[in-house]
Amino acid sequence: MTLYNNTDKTWQLAELCKQGNRKAQQEVYSLYAKAMYNTALRIVGVQEEAEDVLQEAFLDCFLKIDTFRGESTLGAWLKTIVVNKAIAKLRARKAIFEDIENHSVDLREEVSEDDFEEKVEMVDKIKKTLSQLPSGFRLVLSLYLFDGYDHQEIGSILGISEVTSRSQYIRGKARLLELLKN
Repeated sequence: MTLYNNTDKTWQLAELCKQGNRKAQQEVYSLYAKAMYNTALRIVGVQEEAEDVLQEAFLDCFLKIDTFRGESTLGAWLKTIVVNKAIAKLRARKAIFEDIENHSVDLREEVSEDDFEEKVEMVDKIKKTLSQLPSGFRLVLSLYLFDGYDHQEIGSILGISEVTSRSQYIRGKARLLELLKN
């Protein structure tokens, strides 16, 4: 059962792509390339790697378009591919996540939301500063803040626990605030 009917433009584009229609593929690329590049860049933090992720993701998208069942939008399906490719790129770089499951973490030490919201008024500054963080912090913060994933979803995507995701978020957010103050 599909959630999107065949009058949806992206559904129609997906159907044309399944038939190998190059114009439809180009339109899909034009519609989503910028947003997908930005997602990849936030995760991997290196322009050249983000470009590689983007190309690999679109290649996979068009090679595996037959697996698109329309249970989500084409953009959401493609974003999942981009996120997974970017994570694979990080893992290839041997990104190490701090395993803190066996350590006690006092969640009351979290920086207040008011302080955090005051510091994030300038989105461009945050994105630039985010690139200075270790990859584990950057990845969790990007998935949570920019891509809207919750900690359970982040844990599932990254193969870490929800507690580890929350801890990476708290520590990454604290480090981000520290860098923004300087």
